[in-house]
Order: sequence, then structure tokens, then C-alpha cells
Amino acid sequence: MRKVQDLPVLLAVATAIKARRTEINISQEELAHRADVHRSFVARLELAETQPSLAVFFRLATALEIEVVELIRTIVRRAEQERRAGRSQV
Repeated sequence: MRKVQDLPVLLAVATAIKARRTEINISQEELAHRADVHRSFVARLELAETQPSLAVFFRLATALEIEVVELIRTIVRRAEQERRAGRSQV
């Protein structure tokens, strides 16, 4: 079971990846292809059920046509919003 403090980060990653994917108008399947991961992994990411390794995170950023630093900034902002919204508990 995940630690309670991880939930805001998982939710932030999920939201950021889905928002960016939608913004550049690609499917989960296309993102998976570009990042060399399975489509079900992308689906689980977007549902906050899993998290990427660092290497996969870099590939996802490239596939999403965004700098890693900018994707991290987005995730940090979203995680803070999740914490303020009280979503730190399962």
C-alpha cells in the first residue's frame, strides 16, 4: 500500500500527463508508442495507479514534447493544489 503522502504526487503526475497528452492531441496508444511503454501503463499512470521510473519519466516528457523541468514544475504545482484540496489521504 502506498504511503499517504504519495497520493498528491500520484494525482499530480496523472493530471499533468493526461492534460499534456490532451493538449498535444495524442491518444494513450500514441503516447505509449512514443515513450516505448505499454498502453495499459499509460492508462494506469493517468488513473494515478502507478508511477514511472526516472528513465520512463524522461521518455514520457520527450514523447509529450515538453522539457523535463517544465513537466516537473507542472507536477509540483499540481501536487501543492492536491495537498491544499486535502487529497493526501486514501
